[in-house]
Amino acid sequence: MKQRPTRQLNLEIDKLTNSIENSLTGELFNTEITRLRKEDLKSIKKPEWVFNWKLELLTFTNEVYKLSTINNPSIIQGLLSIEDKSDHIFMHLIESSKFNKGKDKIYLGVPGNLVAFACKASLDKGYDGYVAFDSKTALIEH
Repeated sequence: MKQRPTRQLNLEIDKLTNSIENSLTGELFNTEITRLRKEDLKSIKKPEWVFNWKLELLTFTNEVYKLSTINNPSIIQGLLSIEDKSDHIFMHLIESSKFNKGKDKIYLGVPGNLVAFACKASLDKGYDGYVAFDSKTALIEH
């Protein structure tokens, strides 16, 4: 199989927040990112979610996290599956909830918060913020 060339990106993050923004009102809501638990799977059903988050949660090497607002922690705004690769963090999956996708999304900033969390995990582990992921060849419609 032909190996794809790899590209490195050098980014500077201009703003880190622990909030998401209502797309209509501009109101900010403080967020928290916590480990996904088996009990949380009850609220993660198709067709609201594209990926199989139960499988991600059961994968021994992966850690799955959920983003929610502090005032309403039972509503999951987005999910992230990461793996510690000993020199960087690998992002297996990232997904916004159905109501946070497309032009009519309720909240802005969900993916950014999750990616920033992965970068912080990399920094905390001494990996200098290195994060990797495989881009999908075809984007899922949202």
